[in-house]
Amino acid sequence: MTTPLLAVIAGFALLIWSADRFVAGAAALARHFGMPALLIGMVVVGFGTSAPEMVVSGLAAAQGNPGIALGNAYGSNITNIALILGITALLSPIAVHSQVLRKELPLLAAVTALAAWQLHDGSVSRTDALGLLAVFVLIMGWSIRQGLRGRSDALGAEMDQELAAHPMPLSRALLWLGLGLLVLIASSRLLVWGAVTIAQQLGVSDLVIGLTVVAIGTSLPELASSIIAARKGEHDLALGNIIGSNLFNTLAVVGIAGAIAPLAAGPEVFSRDMLVMGALTLSLFVFGYGFRGPGRINRFEGGVLLACYIGYTGWLAYGLL
Repeated sequence: MTTPLLAVIAGFALLIWSADRFVAGAAALARHFGMPALLIGMVVVGFGTSAPEMVVSGLAAAQGNPGIALGNAYGSNITNIALILGITALLSPIAVHSQVLRKELPLLAAVTALAAWQLHDGSVSRTDALGLLAVFVLIMGWSIRQGLRGRSDALGAEMDQELAAHPMPLSRALLWLGLGLLVLIASSRLLVWGAVTIAQQLGVSDLVIGLTVVAIGTSLPELASSIIAARKGEHDLALGNIIGSNLFNTLAVVGIAGAIAPLAAGPEVFSRDMLVMGALTLSLFVFGYGFRGPGRINRFEGGVLLACYIGYTGWLAYGLL
């Protein structure tokens, strides 16, 4: 047990470091090529913070561990909303001014409904996966169009401020991008091996390990970036990290994993995990949309989200007894 546990710890540490370097390098590189700040915030940073989930789930699917592949994607979505946004809102209530984010909130709810519909038969087939990837491409096209319009938006202004505060030479951006990607892949392989081995030795399903240990680990970049952004008053950037990550997880992460190998899912994935993910996504839409003005996730709502995460984790633990 000691060796796989050390592998998981080392995998997490390297995963967090490499994801941070990868995102920083990618954002700086995009800036050097004149990409608008709004587009960097919506596409580049969203892709980078979801890179750990993509690599981990893709490797898990290739190695015949669909539980880790699906658990990582859906568990990360649950963790992002309930744990990360809950903690962030408790530290600093999140005000939503960005019109782009207000458009993405109903989009995230629709994508979650699509994922639930696909999963009702107990699997994500290659056809389902290709459908998810097709929707992902359409959304990315829309995001690029929004970013290239160059209109003033709160999210773009906050991203521009962040990029200006951390300038990076082109050579260093290329170095961090390449090195971050290599370490990201290596640490993901280490993490998946350790997690699967621990699950086998404890007699716990790959799914539960994916929903908890792996999902929390791959979501740590979002936790760090959201808390830092909220403490700086960059509320739209904090929420944008979560919305972008959940869109990537639901569409690209599951889509890539399912395209590699069809993903079989037990009935509990639909009746328990998808139900919780759907309810949390709906609550995020209600809290953050702001039907009569700017949306706001206050401390009470953050406490409700955090309580939901504790309750869900307890539900998973009770199922192991």
